[in-house]
Amino acid sequence: MNELLVCCGICLSATSGIIALLCGRGAASDRLFSGQMLIAAICGALGALRSLFAPTSSTFGAVWQVPGGQFLIEVDALSAVFLLPVFLLGVLGACYGMGYYPVERLFDRAKRLRIYFGLIVAAMALLLIAKNSVLFLAGWEVMAISAFMALTVEDEKPEVREAGLVYLVATRIGTLAVIATFALLRVQSGSFSLTLSNLSANSGLATATFLLAFLGFGLKAGLFPLHVWLPAAHANAPTHISALMSGILIKMGIYGLLRVTSFYVTIPLWWGAFALVLAVLSALLGVAFALGQHDFKRLLAYHSVENIGIILLGIAIGLIGRASGAPYLVLLGYAGALLHVINHGLFKALLFLGAGQVIESTGSRNLEGLGGLARKLPHTAMLFLIGSMAIAGLPPLNGFVSELYLYLAMLKAQSMPLGISSIALGFSVPLLALVSAMALACFVKVYAVVFLGEPRKPLTRTTKEGSWTMRLPQYVLAALCVTIGLFPQIPLAVLGTSCSLLGGHLPLLEPNSVPNLTTLSYLHLSLLALVLVFGAIAVRVTRLRSVPTWDCGYVAPSPRMQYGAASIAADIIAMFKLMLRPQASSPKIDTMWAGRAYFKSVVPEVVLEQALYPLVRGFSGLVAALRRRQRGTAHFYLLVLVMTLLAMLSIWR
Repeated sequence: MNELLVCCGICLSATSGIIALLCGRGAASDRLFSGQMLIAAICGALGALRSLFAPTSSTFGAVWQVPGGQFLIEVDALSAVFLLPVFLLGVLGACYGMGYYPVERLFDRAKRLRIYFGLIVAAMALLLIAKNSVLFLAGWEVMAISAFMALTVEDEKPEVREAGLVYLVATRIGTLAVIATFALLRVQSGSFSLTLSNLSANSGLATATFLLAFLGFGLKAGLFPLHVWLPAAHANAPTHISALMSGILIKMGIYGLLRVTSFYVTIPLWWGAFALVLAVLSALLGVAFALGQHDFKRLLAYHSVENIGIILLGIAIGLIGRASGAPYLVLLGYAGALLHVINHGLFKALLFLGAGQVIESTGSRNLEGLGGLARKLPHTAMLFLIGSMAIAGLPPLNGFVSELYLYLAMLKAQSMPLGISSIALGFSVPLLALVSAMALACFVKVYAVVFLGEPRKPLTRTTKEGSWTMRLPQYVLAALCVTIGLFPQIPLAVLGTSCSLLGGHLPLLEPNSVPNLTTLSYLHLSLLALVLVFGAIAVRVTRLRSVPTWDCGYVAPSPRMQYGAASIAADIIAMFKLMLRPQASSPKIDTMWAGRAYFKSVVPEVVLEQALYPLVRGFSGLVAALRRRQRGTAHFYLLVLVMTLLAMLSIWR
């Protein structure tokens, strides 16, 4: 029954954009598309929830005439955790697109984008329930190509074409690594099945499988330094596509890592240590690069790198717990990772949709030109504030809860006889706290620059709130962020079943064996009540009136005197200048009466622009030099082939 419900959701999502074409280019077409995505989401979510609350082992199979392939699907508890945000963000993105990308205004692009959008949702759901490698790869490829087509729908812009090309190259490399991973699993297990659970990790093949899985799935997830495609792709895609890609598409890489590591009954400790190093690196440098950005959506994209690092930190804790025989670490590590998968999908989609509202209203995504929008976009300002608090890990919101799971696990490890693992996890505690503090600083910067103060430059559009179809998804996401934060004990009870699939041979603890989070729920409810009460008192008692901002004695203050995006984060960027390599152009003042001067600071994409691009240019130069050696005659080519064959034969002998 669960498989049937999810398959109905997949079919409805895949055909939603095509069926909507029957209504032409009117508003009815958008409504039909969104209505079909809503029905698909209800079917898919019901199947996922049934698998979480009433788990049953049932696999559905059908004949599929593909070599090595088998149409074998199952909705287990791990798949269900990822299916919920897939269908939720699918229907909310479709609703948001009615106002942001309406078919009446952008007919040709909108109809193509709807087809790609539905295919992305359907393909993600398919690969999540696939129990055969070939079927998984089919869903993976449809997802990757559809995302590329959706990303480049505005292909007349050079920056969009460049972002699409980088994404396409990265996803091709990642797919090759995933294919190699499944090929090695086929050698170890003797089949293309993804229902394995008893493989041994004490072999060279297992090590190669683990490393290839990290390459292929890590590229999709955007782990540092494999994140090179992510900032430009998320920044240049239509906003609801950015929300879908950042909110759940990159989590398909996390799902792949979890699924592959679950195949091994025991794992070596270095697997967890390797994941821990990459996790800390991604989280710390992701938020550091975000602080240096002036592009609204690119800044949010770098926070995806940061939060993928936090999710991987939970996976690393779980792997260390499995290798060390510590069920407590397995439960809290994996539960924190899975809950952060859901939480990040909620607050990151909320932030992207809020940013899209700002961009749609102002015509700009440059932070340095924005300001004072809280008065003109009050709904967006309030909802963006909730998302900012959630991503910074502040109570009483959901981001705090999932990070709390990780803190509890790492602190508990200090009282366990885990040797060097306890030391490594102990050092990770202040590093995670530093990441949260930097995320808070980054969103203080964003909110202050965008919504407070005065506009720094004249706006090109009349600033106003979007339609209800754009606001409703943001309210739903904000409500879910608050709900999970107020009732943190519920997710842990639900995620216990999912964690049991990842624990290997260890008997998993019951969720009630960890610290009681009901007390935290009471504290969060009390905190929320205090904020609401004191806020209401402040509004009623104080007489609010408009007065000029204190100008420090200046006779004619101007918006240019405000702190900008670069100046707020300058000190923190300076701390990481060896990695961020900021580029600043300072004004030259060499006369007594200086004229107009400008200061500009840019943090480049170091890995892509200063490492990969020079490498590609060098390789292209080498290939061009070799191309000149081609003489265009068949005799020369045959000679080269014969000489190569003789050389290989001599080496073989």
